[in-house]
Amino acid sequence: MLSLAEWIVLTVVDEGPTHGFAIAALTAEDGAVGRAWHVPRPIVYRSLDRLGALDLVRVQSSEAGHRGPRRSILTSTPAGAQAVGEWLERPVGHVRDMRSELLVKLALRLRRDLPAGPLVAAQRETVTRVRAAIERQRDAETGFGRILLTWRYENAAAAERFLAAISKDGEDGEDGEDGEDAVSTGESNDQGLGEGQHQAQAEGRDPVSEAP
Repeated sequence: MLSLAEWIVLTVVDEGPTHGFAIAALTAEDGAVGRAWHVPRPIVYRSLDRLGALDLVRVQSSEAGHRGPRRSILTSTPAGAQAVGEWLERPVGHVRDMRSELLVKLALRLRRDLPAGPLVAAQRETVTRVRAAIERQRDAETGFGRILLTWRYENAAAAERFLAAISKDGEDGEDGEDGEDAVSTGESNDQGLGEGQHQAQAEGRDPVSEAP
C-alpha cells in the first residue's frame, strides 16, 4: 500500500529517467506537480528509498551533480509502470480524497497527454453512488446524526458539481490562457492551512478529513 506521496513520486519517475532533485523541483509548492499536491524534498527521497525496496523503481545509471556527489538516474520497473497505469485510471473512493488524490492524478495525466475525461467520468459515477448512499442514511437519521450526514451529502453534491463543470470544460475545449486544463488553478494547495494541516500535507495525507 503506497502513500499518496509515494504514488506521485513513482508516477513522475515513470515519465522518464530522472533523479531525486528533479522530482523534488516538480513537487515543490510552485512546481508543476506540487501546485496540485506538495511533496517536500525529504519525503521525495524517503519515497524513492521505499519504492526501490519494493522493486517499483531502479537505478538506471548515474551522472555528475552540478555541485556535489553523483546523482542516481532512476527509472520505473515493469511492475512500477503497470502500477502507475492502473492508479491513474482508478477513481478515488472518498469525496475527501478528491482535493488531494484526484487533482494530482488529473495533473499527472495531463503531463502524459492523457485525456482527463475517462477518469472524470469514472469519478462522477463513484461520487453519485456515494451521494445516494449518504442520502439514504440521512433520511433514516435524526438529531446530530442527520446534521452530520447532511454535511457529508452537501460535500458530495458539491463534488458532483465540480466534476460536471470540468467535464463540460473538457468537452468545450476551454483551456486557460496559458494552455492548461481547467483543473489547474495555479494556487498553492496549502493556502490558509493551519500547522496541523501542513503536517498532514508533508506526510502525503489529506488535511480535510471531515468530509466523506
